[in-house]
Amino acid sequence: MKKNPIKFGTDGWRGVIARDFTFDNVRACAQGVADYLKGAGLADRGLIIGYDTRFASEDFAQAAAEVAAASGIKVYLCSKATATPVISYGVLAKKTGGAIIITASHNPANWNGFKYKNEEGSSAPSEVTAKIEKYISRTLASGKIKSMPLDKALEQKIVQYLDLTPIYVKQINRLIDLERLRQGRLKVVVDPMYGSGAGYFQTLLGGGRLKLIEINSERNPLFPGIQPEPIAINLTKLSATIKQQKADVGLATDGDADRIGIVDEKGVFLTQLQVFALLCLYLLEVRGERGAIVKTITTTTMLDRLGEIFNVPVYETPVGFKYVAPVMLAKNALVGGEESGGYGFRGHVLERDGILAGLYFLDFMLKTGKTPSQLLEYLYGKVGPHHYQRQDFEFPENERQAIIKRITDNPPHSLDGVKVAKLDTSDGFRFILADTSWLLIRFSGTEPLLRTYAESDSPARVERLLELGRELAGV
Repeated sequence: MKKNPIKFGTDGWRGVIARDFTFDNVRACAQGVADYLKGAGLADRGLIIGYDTRFASEDFAQAAAEVAAASGIKVYLCSKATATPVISYGVLAKKTGGAIIITASHNPANWNGFKYKNEEGSSAPSEVTAKIEKYISRTLASGKIKSMPLDKALEQKIVQYLDLTPIYVKQINRLIDLERLRQGRLKVVVDPMYGSGAGYFQTLLGGGRLKLIEINSERNPLFPGIQPEPIAINLTKLSATIKQQKADVGLATDGDADRIGIVDEKGVFLTQLQVFALLCLYLLEVRGERGAIVKTITTTTMLDRLGEIFNVPVYETPVGFKYVAPVMLAKNALVGGEESGGYGFRGHVLERDGILAGLYFLDFMLKTGKTPSQLLEYLYGKVGPHHYQRQDFEFPENERQAIIKRITDNPPHSLDGVKVAKLDTSDGFRFILADTSWLLIRFSGTEPLLRTYAESDSPARVERLLELGRELAGV
């Protein structure tokens, strides 16, 4: 019996191309999804299959489509590389049973991945992915995977090509005044990081007074010089272009465009926590909306302060939008987000959307007449200064339990001279200090990395907390 190497982590299954991420394994995943849809009574609603710009993503997507078609499931196959939030919204618009997306999001170039979105367009909850994993194990054990050649499936109209962009643009027009944005006197540099977010801002905002400059927009599966994660280390070209062009702001989307990174008019990267707080301030103050805020444990205490100021509840979840989405649904939340730069919004799909987040940020600038750095000062005027940083460490997998034991056996009573007021072990080890600063140590759910996170009132204190976290973990 072949052991199932496929495990769905925080957001789908990812593997190294040709080592783990093979056509056989992708077909097994697709069969698992097909069997799940049948078992859940969703097969008649059909399935969207999309993909990003990584090496052979369209070929893996085709293989998945051929398997689903052989199971008699109607497939809407994306006709080009498509951003994940566009596919997620497509599930709602087409009322399908879900979507398969071939993407490894922000992982290095030699990785690819398989995401399953449920019938609400959201990251599938753990109980669903556990069922899919069982079906995959059964498929691998039997070695039986049915497949229908694509040309035959197209001829029989079981598979149909679909461009979801027009459907998505219509939805965005309902959420924000695109014409007003187009006429805004802003110069914006967009960096899709060679990913599937290329071209969307031009489609949505082109043709007016707003000036758009797009870099790294061609397809290059090697992601030369970067990893497609919108964090400061990968956005040096964006920062330089902003300064060179004297632009007002920079917007970067990750490999599949469900996450956003913002660089200010001086070429300075705004942390994901600052951006999350700014987007909440925009929705609450500028748009005058009210509703709960849902955040993962890795995000900022600035949200708690905004919740107090605007009298809205704030809910906290483990890391992963699959935990955020159900709370957003249950509480009819205004916004949900996580530290990685993924934010979801009410009235849209219960999933992260880096494109919509970028549009909302531009609207915030236009409606207030403030630059990004001025917006940050405005935010700090309300909630006080907050600084944040994350460090990642590779570690041998056989050290995992030893790291956990070191921290469990030696929990600190104080950090950087401040008392530890609370220890939260719901997802890793989070030490909350008496002055609301915090340090978190946890393992990544998508990569073989140990991450340390810290937020405090000064960059120097953040650095000290991160160093103490590294010492606690012994890495």
